[in-house]
Amino acid sequence: MTGDSVAMITPTVGTELMQRFVDGLSGHVKADEQAVLVLDNAGWHHAKALKWPANVTPMYLPAYSPELNPAENLWQFLRSHQLSNQVFEDYDSMFRRVDSAWATLDPARLRSLCHCPWIERAMQA
Repeated sequence: MTGDSVAMITPTVGTELMQRFVDGLSGHVKADEQAVLVLDNAGWHHAKALKWPANVTPMYLPAYSPELNPAENLWQFLRSHQLSNQVFEDYDSMFRRVDSAWATLDPARLRSLCHCPWIERAMQA
C-alpha cells in the first residue's frame, strides 16, 4: 500500500456516483497494478448496473463488521482531529471543511490509518 489516494466527497450516494468513483479509481491505477477496493454491503456497492474495470477488484466485508473497514479508521481520525467541536454556518461550509480536512492527509498518514493486516493476509492466500 502506497498511501496514494482517490476520493470523491459527495452530498449523496448511489450507483451512478459509485460508478464514477470506480472509473476514476481505475484511471488512477498504474498499468501494472491492481486496486482492491474494500466495501461494506451498501446497496450501491453491489448494484448489478456497476461495471467493474479489470484493474479494480471489489472486496466485500462481512455484514455488520465496521471494525474491518479501513475507511472507518480514516473517518474517525478526521472527525476527531479535523471536524469535531465546530459549528458550521451552513451545509456548504461543512462540505468545504470536509474537503479541506481530506486534503490534510498525506500518504504516510493514510498508510497508517488504513493499514489492515487482514487485507495483506487475504491477498497472500
